[in-house]
This record gives sequence, C-alpha cells and structure tokens, in this order.
Amino acid sequence: MKTQTSVAVVYHSVTGTTAGLAEAAVQGAGSIAGVRAFSVRIEGGDIHEGRYGNTSALKALGGADAIIFGSPTFMGSVSAQFKAFADATSEFWFQRHWAGKLAAGFTIGNNPSGDQLNTIQYLSTLASQHGMLWVGIDLPGGFDPEGRNRLGAQGGLIAHARDGALDPVDIATARYLGSRVAALSLRFLPARVESESHVS
Repeated sequence: MKTQTSVAVVYHSVTGTTAGLAEAAVQGAGSIAGVRAFSVRIEGGDIHEGRYGNTSALKALGGADAIIFGSPTFMGSVSAQFKAFADATSEFWFQRHWAGKLAAGFTIGNNPSGDQLNTIQYLSTLASQHGMLWVGIDLPGGFDPEGRNRLGAQGGLIAHARDGALDPVDIATARYLGSRVAALSLRFLPARVESESHVS
C-alpha cells in the first residue's frame, strides 16, 4: 500500500529565472510531511531533430502523483524546448498513464503581461489532454498578507522578472504553489490508490 506521495516539477529555463521558481516549488512541496519532491530540467541536449528523447526523465514523471509544469513565456506561449517535451508525452496520452494525477503550472516573462496567461492556459490544456486535475492558486491577488500572487493570476503562477532578476514575492508564491499541490496530493492519494487497484 502506497503511503507516500511524490510531486515532480518539470521545467525549461534559459536565463535561470524559471529554474529559480522551479527550485522554490520543489522546496514548497518537500516541506509537506509525507511528500517526496523532485525536479526534472528539460535540456536542449535532450532534444534531437525537434523531438524530446529523455526516456528516464519521462519514466520518473510517470511515477509522480502530481506534476508541476514550468516554462518561460516566449512569443506568447511555452518555449520550443518545453513544447518538444510536451509533444513527447503524447506517447502516454492514449494509454492514460497520467490520468488522475494532479497538475499545476508557472511561467515568467520580462513584461507584466507579455501574454503569459496564454502560457498558463497552454499548460492547463496539456494537463487536460492527459486527464489530469488542474490545481490553480487560491491566493486572492492583492489581498494576501504576504503579497503573494502579486499579479493576480488564479490559474497558475505568473511571475515578472525585472532586469533579469526574480522578485522575492514570486519566489514565495512558487513555494506556496508547491506546498498547495503537495498537500492536495496527500488528500487525493487514497482515492488514486483505490482507483488503480480496481484497474489492475
């Protein structure tokens, strides 16, 4: 009987800001007792002729109970490297291997808007394609005592890098998102174990 849940953060980063958010999300998830948190970084070397090919990373993600997706916003959507990874997950789509897992997402850009909401919506659609359950941010933008979710996005974390640096409040929000996903994964674990036992 499975007694521990695991949360994975899979992301692509160019300048290091997305990596910083990913690290904070892992810290937040790992701060919840009974949760193992880890990250998978999408590297350019994992992509050959446009196709993501890191099978060990995909296998590790398959064993997670929740997956948090992260990508910078480039030209109004996820980076090409993240899209290559997303396309590679189609091999699991028809088998429904990720169905029932929790999912969440974050993105960052150099402008307060920059069409970053489209990136969050893309990540949510990716999760829905897999039959995953999307977890948004329940912090009311502009009303959190600690100022988290400062840009007011409820669908996922939207961060704004100023002069290429992460805002400490965005880091705190990423940490919160990780802990929220982890806490919910513990609540969903018994139901997932029961469901999987019936399937097998």
